[in-house]
Amino acid sequence: MNNEQLKEKISSIDPTINITEGPQYLTLSVAPEHLSKTASMLKTNPDLAFDYLFCLTGNDLEDACSVVYHLESIQHRHTIVIHLKTASRENAVLETVSNIWKTADFHEREVFDLVGINFTNHPDMRRIFLDEEDWVGYPLRKDYTDNNIVTR
Repeated sequence: MNNEQLKEKISSIDPTINITEGPQYLTLSVAPEHLSKTASMLKTNPDLAFDYLFCLTGNDLEDACSVVYHLESIQHRHTIVIHLKTASRENAVLETVSNIWKTADFHEREVFDLVGINFTNHPDMRRIFLDEEDWVGYPLRKDYTDNNIVTR
């Protein structure tokens, strides 16, 4: 399926999804409360079959946080991007998709550890890189300061 056919198919299933065409992939803008439903539909619909989450990235936008999901269908060889924002930066929370794509397990833990987005219903939401006992803050936040940096 090319991008235009993908756009038509996704829109016919859920006309509320905002779809834009980027330079390479279609981008779906999804409300956080619809993430689980949309992700399930994208994976289980046989015409779409987005069975591979190959990248999940968290970003600090200063007023909120965002997550970008890159999905591919191994069977159909098409790729899309899902983009969504948290309701706030101070309480950056999204529903996990680790129950839909197993690869999200570690990706979500990495985003939690470095950006501070909490994924509810995740099976093991804890820091993955930084020392869980002593580390304060989230290094990829724009306002993060590291008091351990030695300047010369």
